Amino acid sequence: MSNPSSSWVAQFNPGDRVEIRPRDVGFRGSWYAGTVVRREAKNANRYVVEYDQLYADESGEKLLQETLDWVQLRPPPPPPEKKVQFKFEDEVEAFYSDGWWEGAIIAEHSGGKFAVFLRGFDEQIVLEEKDLRLPVQWVQGKWEPRFEQVQREKENSNFSKEVMKFTQGMQVEVLTDEDGLKGAWFAATIIEPSGEDKYLIEYKTLRNDDDTEFLREVIRACNIRPCPPEIIVVDGFKVWDAVDAYYNEGWWVGVIAKVLINSNYEVNFIEYDEKTTFNQADLRPHQDWLNGKWVVP
Repeated sequence: MSNPSSSWVAQFNPGDRVEIRPRDVGFRGSWYAGTVVRREAKNANRYVVEYDQLYADESGEKLLQETLDWVQLRPPPPPPEKKVQFKFEDEVEAFYSDGWWEGAIIAEHSGGKFAVFLRGFDEQIVLEEKDLRLPVQWVQGKWEPRFEQVQREKENSNFSKEVMKFTQGMQVEVLTDEDGLKGAWFAATIIEPSGEDKYLIEYKTLRNDDDTEFLREVIRACNIRPCPPEIIVVDGFKVWDAVDAYYNEGWWVGVIAKVLINSNYEVNFIEYDEKTTFNQADLRPHQDWLNGKWVVP
């Protein structure tokens, strides 16, 4: 959930149905259904809430109540305006263990089922379509799509046809669909246009089969982007940070899974369900090129 403006504070009433972001570290990245019991007497911005499906003891006889800040509460998200067609690589919220957890679709199965990597559990599970929803965020009293959903809609809208124009000699990054390299961005140079919305590029790190020169390919403009601006990371990365890791001559999208010593990190590559250790020098904050602007997730 984005940090709302300090001038706006959400207001809830006893009996309001809400979704709750639990404060326990083990529930990070999840939302659970509940009800507002009352406002705290000494602090108008804190509420006593009761969970629908979390219990105060192992007997399961008494529902758990907690006192939480208003920023840990939100109304239940509205249903989508139209049926969602989920697909590979979609960011989703998955209903699992009685709550909605952040994850990503890593495979599609028959029968309307999907393999989802749940970051909070660090594991892959198979769920039905009815147990998935697109992430949204509640900002200053309004529901807004997450940047991944904006990008998804962009790809299916009219303005997705407005392809950026590149010039000869421009330094860019290229997304390839080649087996074993899918999902990685590689540094390249624009050589010349090659048909409608296509460009001949020369990779800066990949070489041809004979290893005699750098590889050249014709690439669709939608798979080309400018080089992302540098972001200086002063205090290091933390768990769940989205990063790009330099590996096999390209930049691969991953998530920080563990902070190690000496500025080393364990990075989880969600698409491949693999973990590898990197030094901070080989990592950069992940950015997405969206509608002509760089977006930091």
